[in-house]
Amino acid sequence: MRSLKIFLLIVLGVAMAIVLLFNRQFNSKNIEEKSGRTETITSNTLWQAPVESLLHKEPNAEEILYGKELIKNTSLYLGKKGSVKAISNGMNCQNCHLEAGTKAWGNNYAAVYSTYPKFRERSGAIETISKRVNDCIERSLNGEALDTNSKEMLAIISYIKWLGSGLKKGEKPNGSGIIELPFLDREASPKKGKIVYESKCQSCHQPNGEGILNSDQKSYTFPPLWGAHSYNSGAGLYRLSRFAGYVKANMPLGASYSAPLLTDEEAWDVAAFVNTQKRPSKNINKDWPNLAGKPIDHPFGPFTDGFSEKQHKLGPFEPIKIKRAEMKKNKTT
Repeated sequence: MRSLKIFLLIVLGVAMAIVLLFNRQFNSKNIEEKSGRTETITSNTLWQAPVESLLHKEPNAEEILYGKELIKNTSLYLGKKGSVKAISNGMNCQNCHLEAGTKAWGNNYAAVYSTYPKFRERSGAIETISKRVNDCIERSLNGEALDTNSKEMLAIISYIKWLGSGLKKGEKPNGSGIIELPFLDREASPKKGKIVYESKCQSCHQPNGEGILNSDQKSYTFPPLWGAHSYNSGAGLYRLSRFAGYVKANMPLGASYSAPLLTDEEAWDVAAFVNTQKRPSKNINKDWPNLAGKPIDHPFGPFTDGFSEKQHKLGPFEPIKIKRAEMKKNKTT
């Protein structure tokens, strides 16, 4: 009789464990469906960077570490008072690629080495990693391109390659890049975004978006979000979806993908506010040679879908998405 009781207790325990596991998976699925995302919610499945303590095993460890240093403290080497060259606006690559490009959903470098070289619609050509790095320097850092054979470029590429070690060619792990937020069913509001900015962003990035310089006056503790020293109109974050996804998973300070501090609406609206402020312009006349390849939220015409620049900049984006799907279907039938 005692053996039977023990057996029944074991069976009951196993049953309860199965129920708990099912509930956890069901709740995770519900969260994904409500958010409009397809990524797994649990953070332990996200991409993680290689362990730096093992870096000494790499034959080019010194070069890799220099590459990381350039990403973290770009301005010290390539900023206005850079020790190597004065070619950028004083921001660091890390200001946009968080934690030296290693944070999950923090615009990281996880999939760069595994997916490049690749064709990009923006240039209409096959791009190398060095081209991609220079795009960031010229756009996000509003600067001048690095020599592709320079010590600095080779170090950055080595660091990016090391971060992507272990990934197969073409593989893009969960947590790489920036999350895709569901579209709003309305136009994003700069007016509402200003309220979000003043209550949740201003203390770090300052009332006029100028950021906060370090005591050395060479780099930023908190980067400028608009104005003469911020990213220009050709940068990726100047697209609303990129900025909204970025801040949703990372801002304000302390936020993460699994514990956001902004609602989706707040993220879209604050993106609209920031990206309607004045900033340096970029000549993008050669961008998107195939007009049909422009992203839905690319803010500059001409377009092939008949929607205005304003709607492409602020939305609503769903009607554009539907129209483009219809155009594509009609083209193939």
